[in-house]
Amino acid sequence: MIVATPKDFGFYGKGEGEGDGRYAPLKSEASHTRFRADLSRVISLSLAGRTREARALAVPADSGEVAALPDLAFTDLAGKPVASGDLAGRVVIVDFWATWCPPCRGTFAWLGKVKQKYGDRVVVLALAVESDEAEVRTLAATLNLPLRWGMRTPALLRSFGDVSAVPTLLMFDRQGKHAGAYYGSNPQIHAEADKKLAALTGLPSTR
Repeated sequence: MIVATPKDFGFYGKGEGEGDGRYAPLKSEASHTRFRADLSRVISLSLAGRTREARALAVPADSGEVAALPDLAFTDLAGKPVASGDLAGRVVIVDFWATWCPPCRGTFAWLGKVKQKYGDRVVVLALAVESDEAEVRTLAATLNLPLRWGMRTPALLRSFGDVSAVPTLLMFDRQGKHAGAYYGSNPQIHAEADKKLAALTGLPSTR
């Protein structure tokens, strides 16, 4: 599957700032030429069965895989403060999602199982991007999952880097070090994340 994200073309959500994507603005011949060349390379690699190389080419250089959990200080949608110090000693999952993203719903189903299995050993921060806050609140209330819901503010945008595709799930170990990054929502991806969680917590996988 080949995916072009909105930010590849310079489209940003409310409050996320402005800037050019990899192919934006598409007003010059050079931009068009670059887009066609990259698309052709990804298609050729995919048809040749070299999907890992194709995926690496499609993902921006700064994909949000920070080396450690950033210093966080924000208020979640329940009005409770979220600070890095309060997360110490627990595995932290940061899920970037959007209300317009159907695959993100599959990730929420899996995250619900994760919380049921690991409880307070794992903290899940569900940060909405390019979404209306009222819609985020409605969905969070409907799902009624024990996640820390929040909006991806400009400050969070800078701290995690350019997370330009959803769902993107970043995992950090109990010392706050980066432990994994997962893109998309399918059983294989969740199985890989489950194995990592089992290793980080010392408990069996949820699957």
